Amino acid sequence: MEVILKQDVLSLGYKDDIVNVKDGYARNYLIPQGLAMLATPSNRKMVTETQRQRAFKEEKIRKEAEALQKALESVNVRIGAKAATTGRIFGSVTNVQIADAIKDQYNYEIDRKKIHVDGDHIKELGSYKATVNIYKEIKAEITFEVFEE
Repeated sequence: MEVILKQDVLSLGYKDDIVNVKDGYARNYLIPQGLAMLATPSNRKMVTETQRQRAFKEEKIRKEAEALQKALESVNVRIGAKAATTGRIFGSVTNVQIADAIKDQYNYEIDRKKIHVDGDHIKELGSYKATVNIYKEIKAEITFEVFEE
């Protein structure tokens, strides 16, 4: 079944993409959640019209995203955490804390959902890497250091 995505869906596609998914996935999840609509001929025409109108705006957004990518790749974020003498921290460092640290230290506003940490939980002091999905195919890899407060 072909559907038109209303918003970005992780590992499926981006807004206004026409994707082919299984019938049950579309009927039971994507459409009821408001993430997609059926790809009928009238909906296709509507999407192509909005894409045509939005084409010139997208170039500006892409340039801003590329500038943010270059800026983010040069930063080294420092996150303080309470730790035991063995080097293990109490709790874990999450993408929320990384987003807050980037906002506080460099004044870049990044949605926490767009930050993916290599490895699920950071539970020790040290340097790590995270990937930020800025815009469609534009991604930035940032390094962050967890230090003891």
